[in-house]
Amino acid sequence: MPLSISNDLAIRSASFALDALSVRQKVTANNIANVDTPNFKAQQVSFEEQLQQSLHRDKANLRLKTTSSGHIQYKSLSDSNLIVVKRNNNTLRNDGNNVDIDLEMTTLAETSIRFQALTQLTGNKLTLIKDIVREGR
Repeated sequence: MPLSISNDLAIRSASFALDALSVRQKVTANNIANVDTPNFKAQQVSFEEQLQQSLHRDKANLRLKTTSSGHIQYKSLSDSNLIVVKRNNNTLRNDGNNVDIDLEMTTLAETSIRFQALTQLTGNKLTLIKDIVREGR
């Protein structure tokens, strides 16, 4: 059975996390852009719990190889939908806006660091696979 990079759990997990971090960055940037907009409610993206559940499910279930479109399909991590929710906290300003600029800037920096780390780890994994393939020739 040929190996496929798309079946690698680490690469699929990193791909899902990178997609989710990208959405988180966009949502956070939108919150920052609307810091002075009256009645604006900040939003957030929380995907870590969903990723953990997907990883646990992947480890618990056997992977299915299908030979027909009628067979049960394997659900990949990327099939999951990210949920963007309004942040409900009681620290509303007089204008009804609940954006905490310090929290948003911290989230933006943390998201950027995580994205860079995952990108580097994924690149290292792909380089390792490339080196293994070269040695096999």
